[in-house]
Amino acid sequence: MTANKTINNSTNNSENNKRIAKNTAMLYIRMLFTMAVSLYTSRVVLNTLGVSDFGVYNVVGGVVLMFSFLNSAMTSGTQRFLSFELGRQDFEQQRRVFSMSINIHAIIALVVLFLAETIGLWFLNTQLIIPVERVNAANWVYQFSILSFMVTILNVPYNASIIAHEKMNIYAYVSIVEVTLKLLIVFMLQWLGFDKLKLYAALVFGVSLLIPTINIVYCIRKFKECIYYYFWDKSLFKTLMSYAGWNLWGNIASVTMNQGINILLNIFFGPVINAARGVAYSVNAAVNGFVGNFQMAMNPQIVKSYASGDRKYMFQLIFQGSKYSFFLLFTLSLPILIETDTILLWWLKTVPNYTALFCRLVLINTLIDCISGPLMTAAQASGKIKVYQTVVGGLLLFILPLSYLFLKLGFPPQTTLYVSISISIIALFSRLLIINKLINISLIAFLKQVLSPILMVSVVAVVSPLMVKIYINHEIIRFFTVCFISLLSVVLAVYYIGLKNEERLFVNSKLRMIAIKVKK
Repeated sequence: MTANKTINNSTNNSENNKRIAKNTAMLYIRMLFTMAVSLYTSRVVLNTLGVSDFGVYNVVGGVVLMFSFLNSAMTSGTQRFLSFELGRQDFEQQRRVFSMSINIHAIIALVVLFLAETIGLWFLNTQLIIPVERVNAANWVYQFSILSFMVTILNVPYNASIIAHEKMNIYAYVSIVEVTLKLLIVFMLQWLGFDKLKLYAALVFGVSLLIPTINIVYCIRKFKECIYYYFWDKSLFKTLMSYAGWNLWGNIASVTMNQGINILLNIFFGPVINAARGVAYSVNAAVNGFVGNFQMAMNPQIVKSYASGDRKYMFQLIFQGSKYSFFLLFTLSLPILIETDTILLWWLKTVPNYTALFCRLVLINTLIDCISGPLMTAAQASGKIKVYQTVVGGLLLFILPLSYLFLKLGFPPQTTLYVSISISIIALFSRLLIINKLINISLIAFLKQVLSPILMVSVVAVVSPLMVKIYINHEIIRFFTVCFISLLSVVLAVYYIGLKNEERLFVNSKLRMIAIKVKK
């Protein structure tokens, strides 16, 4: 009986791995398209709006996102509970969780509307530094941002259902439609003569209304549990809100860190610095999307393997997910880190001050944070997130007062990112210690199998492209040589240093299969 169970688990895990690979491939196709379009649209929007208006759009939108901690707390909870019930194969409970999630998100949307139209509106018009002649346009942006955010909140249970069911092809198709529409917006900005900032906010809202509609229609037609019916279960409400309550603390910290820093930079340095930060995070979003897609494909399996009691497979996913996430992001980031100035000069007609430095520091911070992605999912899967959110959320929340202190003392704007990087390193090791208590993951094994290969690969891979950067002066030749050498050095370092023997054997077998297919 035990032998049969082992065989079945092995077969199921093999199928799950294939599903992860297929979903990841689909998400990468989506990402290649969306990255190209997003980078192009960022450039055109910056040039069309101008540096000041682009900065205003980023900081005003950031005020609305300050309230996203309410929604983010429930988003991860909804995904976790839906994936968990799918792992248990309990259809009735899936229906109950989904309908209660709709109820809760409707309440959250109303709370966000109230807070945004009171505290948020006051903050926008009294505390932010916005050119006097653009205050009216900033209020337009603010109202459309509120509407867009409310639609996003109500879409969460449907989006979570698509991810829980691992229908990444649908997620990819809808994302491609979204970025295509945003590309159309860019052209409309140039064709129409209305105030560009107001028009951009209105058109983005139009897209944010259409995309959730597509998700809702798909879920209702394909997933039986996504047909909403009024249902209120006090016990389930308490379970969901208790889970969300501890998530709330972590999300308050995360949102405060990101949007709070954006507002601090506006108060101390004005909207031009917000424009530089906005460009840096556009680059980061494009690159980090590759890792986000990989982890998105893997996360439901981590939760489902926990729910089914397959701890061995869950640990394998966590270790491989953390290591491969870093390698993937490092492969894409290294040439950007080395050739940031050249890329920005070619990409943007106008490069705001501090943009290159912000880009480098944001990418370094993201490289550190991406290691923690599977660890966060493991904590969510366990459902025991009180200590995790308290400690990690407290660390992240500490970034804002530290940044304020340094800026008040006269330090430059990039100091905020130095603080963030330092806290991210501390948070990574804090997560490891907490996860060890939650699911009994081996700290020594994680250090040996994940952090040690990551450190060695990083040190070895960076040498060759840096030498090219130093000794080749011709801009175009240097750029393409750095990109090629970066890719080659990372791939070789990962293959010979970053992978275990069995992982190398797996790669070799896949390469042989590809070679055979090509020959045929």
